[in-house]
Amino acid sequence: VSDLRTSALPGSFDVSRSMFDLRSPPHRFMKRYDSFSSVPSSTSSRKDSQGSNRSLDTITLSGDERDFGRLNVKLCYVSSVEQIWITVLHCKDLSWPSSCGDKPRVCVKGILTLPKPVQFKSSAKEGSNDIEFMETFVFAIKLQSLQAARVVFKIQTQTPRKKTIGECSLALRELSSEESNHWLDISPPSK
Repeated sequence: VSDLRTSALPGSFDVSRSMFDLRSPPHRFMKRYDSFSSVPSSTSSRKDSQGSNRSLDTITLSGDERDFGRLNVKLCYVSSVEQIWITVLHCKDLSWPSSCGDKPRVCVKGILTLPKPVQFKSSAKEGSNDIEFMETFVFAIKLQSLQAARVVFKIQTQTPRKKTIGECSLALRELSSEESNHWLDISPPSK
């Protein structure tokens, strides 16, 4: 595990240097789409019963429909040394139950779903609307093993007690040496 804000670039691996360039905003190329159409949500609107337009972003959602936030991760596979690099970057718009308090400590637990699961965990950060992790995890695993696996991310609070507040996952079928950037929607934890 390395904290990319303070460590130097490792020079001995054949990895895209942009993997470590965390200064450019990742949302620059991202467009968020709502579930009603393929129109960007910032431009979507619909008429309410009085006929006036209102943005879909202002509609209050309840229960399982509410937004649990998004997790930004980067992945790449360095075939020359048979290593997968997983970088946990940001957690945005995260929501948590009121039972966790105003500012719980939040961490991201990752699980590679191999026959013998591989687990990793980020350091715990103070809960906020935009949590920056910037941590990379490197594992030596053969590509053939990874192609049938997923990486599951569990968002957990550590205070007042350990609790999974959301999760998301990503299939590893298309891993390559080209670093891939992903924004994953966080869902309620599975029972």
